Amino acid sequence: MSSTPSRRSVLGGALAASAGATGLAAAPAAYAAEPTEPTASAASGARDPWAEVLDDADMVWQKLPTTWYEGPFLGNALLGSGIYAEPGGANAIRFNVQHSEVQDHRPEFGSLFGLARLPIGWFTLEPVGTITAVDWRLRLRDAELTGTITTDKGTLTLRALVHNSRSLMAVEVIPSAGEAAFRWVFHPAEAISPRVAFKPIPDGYTGNPPATVAEHEGVHTAVQSLLAGGQHVTAWRERGSSRRRTLYVTVAHSFPRTTALGAALKAVRSAAALSYDALAATHRSWWHAYYRKSFLSIPDARLQRFYWIQLYKVAAAARADAPVMATCGPWLESTPWPNTWWNLNVQLEYWLIHGSNHLELDAVTRALSEYRDNLSNQLDAPYRKDSAGIPRTTDPQLVNGGDAANGGYAVGIPGQDPPTPEVGNLTWALHNVWLSYRHTMDTAILRDVLFPLLRKAITYYLHFLTPGSDGKLHLPATFSPEYGVNAPDCNYDLMLLRWGCTTLLESAKTLGIDDELAPRWREVLTRLTPYPVDENGYMIGAGVPFAKSHRHYSHLLAVYPLYEVTWEDPAHRELIETSLNHWVGFEGALQGYTFTGAASMSAQMGRGEDALKYLGELMRRFIQANTMYKESGPVIETPLSAAQSLHDMVCQSWGGVIRVFPALPAAWRELVVHDFRTQGAFLLSAAREGGATRWVRLRSEAGAPCVVRHSLGGDIEVRDGHGRPLRYESAGDGTIRIRLARGQEAVITARGDRPDMRVRPVRPGEEAPRWGMPAS
Repeated sequence: MSSTPSRRSVLGGALAASAGATGLAAAPAAYAAEPTEPTASAASGARDPWAEVLDDADMVWQKLPTTWYEGPFLGNALLGSGIYAEPGGANAIRFNVQHSEVQDHRPEFGSLFGLARLPIGWFTLEPVGTITAVDWRLRLRDAELTGTITTDKGTLTLRALVHNSRSLMAVEVIPSAGEAAFRWVFHPAEAISPRVAFKPIPDGYTGNPPATVAEHEGVHTAVQSLLAGGQHVTAWRERGSSRRRTLYVTVAHSFPRTTALGAALKAVRSAAALSYDALAATHRSWWHAYYRKSFLSIPDARLQRFYWIQLYKVAAAARADAPVMATCGPWLESTPWPNTWWNLNVQLEYWLIHGSNHLELDAVTRALSEYRDNLSNQLDAPYRKDSAGIPRTTDPQLVNGGDAANGGYAVGIPGQDPPTPEVGNLTWALHNVWLSYRHTMDTAILRDVLFPLLRKAITYYLHFLTPGSDGKLHLPATFSPEYGVNAPDCNYDLMLLRWGCTTLLESAKTLGIDDELAPRWREVLTRLTPYPVDENGYMIGAGVPFAKSHRHYSHLLAVYPLYEVTWEDPAHRELIETSLNHWVGFEGALQGYTFTGAASMSAQMGRGEDALKYLGELMRRFIQANTMYKESGPVIETPLSAAQSLHDMVCQSWGGVIRVFPALPAAWRELVVHDFRTQGAFLLSAAREGGATRWVRLRSEAGAPCVVRHSLGGDIEVRDGHGRPLRYESAGDGTIRIRLARGQEAVITARGDRPDMRVRPVRPGEEAPRWGMPAS
């Protein structure tokens, strides 16, 4: 087996499964057929349901946004642009130009300075007259900004996109006569880590030299040379006439060679040979197909719009072959966190891709596989041969660089400090990989990525486990993100260690591997010390109570997202409830993802009202006008994880059971979900009508065991995709077992019921303002 499987071999099965789910499955003969394309809906006199919910979710601006947290944003996981008024009162609109591959390459200064993402620059659209009004719409379905800028001299009608598959931004502007002389101006940014505005600068660290602006036969360039070698280049060209002008912009990065200039020139010349409409056609085609892989409609208009904006946002920020999302995605702004964060941010950023059926966005599995050698090489020398770990922060190649004094965060050694021994991050990241496996049942992910890397991550723990006088196995002091105090038998690590050993044993059985370490993994599960608890619930670790406000749920991972300690076991309920209430009861340091974690834990408890309450607190306190989020600087994990909290209310599939509508608030009497991907590689479609589940359909992609808690009341019947009866076994509590072969469907309804199973939005309970900055 290759030590580093290719991107295609690792993710091929998962991506094929996800791509295969784009079309809708054939409807049972006994039921109404579903529309598979907009024309089918039009033929029946109804709107296409995807177009309807996406048009409703469009963000609008009838006031001029003044910050990134207010304005439109475009992206394709590499190139990103945030759009808002030029700061400082200038009469111009800023179109930021940033790229997720553009970084420095000086590891001696650590990941947050020497390997940091580097700002590139921005264009200003400078009108002739004074801006008096804007009327913009970010059309989610087309991933395109459209609208007008009004000045005292006329209007500028614009369309803008960051092309789905090209490193290209295109902005078409149609000026009125009084605005024919508007202009574009590029402003190169200083190529220095954004962290310098927030934290002490390492000794000897300086910014890179200024960019050099030049013209090459009608194409303008800004070449940014790097002190470490290599370069990044912004190239742009404007085409058209006084009546219609289109700006084409591209960015290229190369290291250590200086080939970015040639690549950028070639890319912008190729794009500028095409009209805006020609570029938009291929761009829109991808986005239209993307959205059709799943569907969700709830009667809360504001939250439904928020959800579809997150699906737009995640595809604008993530692709499997792009860098793992940094804290601000491709939209770099002034931030103390100019790189990728692995002690919560990455994990939360990618959770929603599974249920929403978008495995094509899974960069975590790809990156951990491709750069696996770096996961071992950055450990202390004695552990590199058999172990692996990931530091708190890395660049796209998973390199941290430097030491604690220079802004680096090494994995650390349990029992020693500095550097802070934050050991569990790789194991937690591999839980995301496990989720990708479980949602696709693609054994290539299990064999080539999860098992070999998890084996090394757990082996690192095994070096430090020691028996105590109580006969139990104990860990020396490690760090629970981000509590600030090291603790022996830290719950963050004990919980991940137990999950890792369990998963390794299950994976070895699935893969038919007789691993020499299996007896040791079993011993850990038998002898590992219990999780430290006190009268307030889970502690940080032995001797370290949870005693101050703390935004992170690192001490609660066994409850969520690992689902080892669950509400379904009555013996755990008091501990879960006490721990959750104690955690969120400390005001002061709570942040946005505190409330998404609390919402998902409440959903596990079946408390939909509480889950909705926590999401409401998130919206009220933290979510910005354009659904972005900030903590000193831009971070994107929290809104994306809020989408996952919504998933957890609608469907849960941990522990081998698919739970349909497990935690809905009473007000959600109507709900439709289509092709929601669950563990076991099932695609779930279901509807709630009049406050009760009307029907459930499951399609098996892998032939895995199918156990479903369907949430229908009374007598049921189960039929296959052709309307023929299917045998099932009752497991009690509204749970049934169905034998489904690969590709087979099961439809569950009340006995004798033949519901309309077409995909369609539900009516909102009450109207709500759009996201963005509407007039009122």
